[in-house]
Amino acid sequence: MSFRVLGTGMYVPPKVVTNDDLSQFLDTNDAWIQQRVGVRERHISTSETAADMAAKAALAALENSGVAPEEIDLILAATVSGESISPSVSCMVQKLLGLSCMAMDINAACSAFDFLLETAAGFFARGKAKKVLVIGAERMSRILDWEDRSTCVIFGDGAGAAVLGTGENYIDAVFDVKGGDDVIDIRQPVGSSPFYERGQEKKAVAHMAGQETFKFAVTAICRDCREILQRNGLTFEDIAYIVPHQANQRIIDYAISRLPLAPEKYLGNIAYRGNTSAAAIPILLDEFAKKGQFKKGDILAFSSFGAGLTSAAALLEWEKEQ
Repeated sequence: MSFRVLGTGMYVPPKVVTNDDLSQFLDTNDAWIQQRVGVRERHISTSETAADMAAKAALAALENSGVAPEEIDLILAATVSGESISPSVSCMVQKLLGLSCMAMDINAACSAFDFLLETAAGFFARGKAKKVLVIGAERMSRILDWEDRSTCVIFGDGAGAAVLGTGENYIDAVFDVKGGDDVIDIRQPVGSSPFYERGQEKKAVAHMAGQETFKFAVTAICRDCREILQRNGLTFEDIAYIVPHQANQRIIDYAISRLPLAPEKYLGNIAYRGNTSAAAIPILLDEFAKKGQFKKGDILAFSSFGAGLTSAAALLEWEKEQ
């Protein structure tokens, strides 16, 4: 037994920060940012936590699915920017929704939504759940160095969610993990232990090596998409749309040039959302689902990559009629 998507939802905070806004305190401008990452504006939280946004996206997905909150058996959430290590975002969503089901977080950075889907598939296969809520939620603005124009201009805040139910529409997924902190690194404060001898070599913010990230991401997209299709006896002609992680428009454009798929089959929203890490794919999925982009039987490929280093590609046959 696998699952199908019963409904999707998303939430972004109301404050919009444009590139011109950033140029007021950074040595940058709109043209520089658009040329390098493809972002024009992004939504930034002024008062809401990652869990607050996750709960609002979850409620939108529940409404879209017609599923009552009390029907949910499991909440799976993904974030790198929750306000606390514990309680987790999923636990806080459970409280905010007034539920009593099992809940847990998965940390795989920008790849995490694909990890959530595979985890959910295991619960469905074992008959442990009939309705699962999966959520990617990020307040990236909390963990950025707002004096570093190479990173802070890329990201935005928001949450995306999906309600999953029993079915046979989830096809397969592939994953690649190479542990290391030399390319992408998001530090926690070292704390105040009198026994810990290592100092704080880096600020407790997101660090990215730009060129290495670019090479890793393009390689991951191309490799993972080819592998998942070959493993399931499919070709790129069978794919209706690729729903890729929204990290950088140049990364996506370069991957397009290396794969035999028409550019219009790559969905995107980075220009007005920025990189929302684990929330990027579910936000993108909801936006285009609400536009009526998908039809029953469409095969969607979710391609993701992020810190870890992690990458993944998942295949899903679309069933829900909007």
